[in-house]
Amino acid sequence: MLNLQNLKPWEEVVMAVRRHWIVYVYIGINFFIAILITSIILALFWSFLWTYMGLVIFWLFASILLYIKWLDHELDLFVITNNRIIGVDQQWFLNRSLWECNLGQVQDMNSQTKWLLSNIFDYGTLTIQTAGNATNFQMDYAPKVIQTARQALNIVDDYRDSEAGTNGIL
Repeated sequence: MLNLQNLKPWEEVVMAVRRHWIVYVYIGINFFIAILITSIILALFWSFLWTYMGLVIFWLFASILLYIKWLDHELDLFVITNNRIIGVDQQWFLNRSLWECNLGQVQDMNSQTKWLLSNIFDYGTLTIQTAGNATNFQMDYAPKVIQTARQALNIVDDYRDSEAGTNGIL
């Protein structure tokens, strides 16, 4: 289960959304493209010493970029508690943005699937629109995006119903 440090004593995690596993396939495709480039260069220029030194430098940069790309997708997260939504967006290496909003501020939650692969593997873009300063929060490659948006909206509706009940509004 997910362990968050700054939750209020009565607050509990209801749902956590991470990226779909298809992003690892895309990273793997980039890895195999790098292998293909290496193979072509070795086939054409195998007798030159500078080829091997250039490939070592190429693989140093390629492995760092693949690691950063993996880290970018691995650390993205939406956490929905019974009181708020917390979003973590790893934008680049050592560049992370964290946002949160009260469930009462959520105005709309949109889900969108594009292309054939996203419909076959059931992933897409999840967008949360809020009444705060930053009005849109977006996660690409969200798994089961339609069901996730529906489930999150049900959590928001339950929160609003419980708030209306405690305020005496029916």
